[in-house]
Amino acid sequence: MILAHTSVWIDYFRSSNSHFSDLLENDRIICHELVIGELACGNLKNRKEILRLLNNLRNIEPASFHETLYFIEENKLMGKGLGWVDVSLLASTIINDCILWTMDKRLSSAAKKLKVNYKYVQ
Repeated sequence: MILAHTSVWIDYFRSSNSHFSDLLENDRIICHELVIGELACGNLKNRKEILRLLNNLRNIEPASFHETLYFIEENKLMGKGLGWVDVSLLASTIINDCILWTMDKRLSSAAKKLKVNYKYVQ
C-alpha cells in the first residue's frame, strides 16, 4: 500500500496523473488523517466532494504522539528540516508496513534512508 503525501495530492489536483489515477482505482492508495487535515486547510475545488472521497479512502493508523517522539530520537531525524507532520507520516508508514510517495525532497530523502520511499519514475 502507498501513503500519498500532501504534495502528491496537490500535484494530482493541479494536473491529473494517470499513474496516480490507476493506483487510486486499484485501491493501492491509502490516506492519513494529517494529510486530509493539510489538504482541508487549502483551497480545494469541489471541496466537499474531495474531502468526502479522501475520508472514504482506507486510512492508516496514525502514529501516536509518543511513538512519533520515539521515532525522531531512534532515527536521528532532528535538525533534518522535517516538520512534525512529515515525521509522523514516516512513523505511521513504518508502523503500518506501507511505503510513502512524496514530492518533498527532504521527506523523500528521509524515506529513502528508512527504505519506505515509493519510487515513481515519470
